[in-house]
Amino acid sequence: MIAEVVAARKLETTGHEIIKTVHPHPTMSEAIMEAAAAAYGEVIHL
Repeated sequence: MIAEVVAARKLETTGHEIIKTVHPHPTMSEAIMEAAAAAYGEVIHL
């Protein structure tokens, strides 16, 4: 999970770009996408 955040910071990725990135399910890295979506008030699960 840390590697994903480090790469995102290094590439100056926005939270919206993290949300739109494909995250395998079920994995811990999916938590990064869910946290970014929650920060923007977006729906995590439908």
